[in-house]
Amino acid sequence: MDSPITIQIRRREGCEDIPLPTHMSDHAAGMDLRAACDNSVTLGQGQVKLIPCGFFMALPVGYEAQIRPRSGLALKHGILLPNAPGTIDADYRGEVCVILANISFQDFVIRRGMRIAQMVIAAVVRAEIAEVDQLAETARGEGGFGHTGL
Repeated sequence: MDSPITIQIRRREGCEDIPLPTHMSDHAAGMDLRAACDNSVTLGQGQVKLIPCGFFMALPVGYEAQIRPRSGLALKHGILLPNAPGTIDADYRGEVCVILANISFQDFVIRRGMRIAQMVIAAVVRAEIAEVDQLAETARGEGGFGHTGL
């Protein structure tokens, strides 16, 4: 394994009580993110809301942060990220926030400090676009969207 990268983090004023992103086990890919809402937030059935996490960060150039749902919230409560995975670019300096959606049939209450999502840091490969008149043929061709069956 390569040596870890360093991510600089600055807390939002008033969020000193909110734990910073944390790996919850030795081999966890993602770091848990916590809600830094001032008051409890009710996420009603079918609602989508932006939840602050209480910190700003500077990712090294060549990396992104992917924001993903927590599997337990998804399975037990129907709480998803409609843009999963969300992407935070290396040049973004605003507060980290998570877009949460409730697809269940019950309201869900988000409390300050609750673990609401996970963040995976990933290397980014920058691609150059080359416009061509023709693409190389493959056995698959244009088959997609379930063309191989269920």
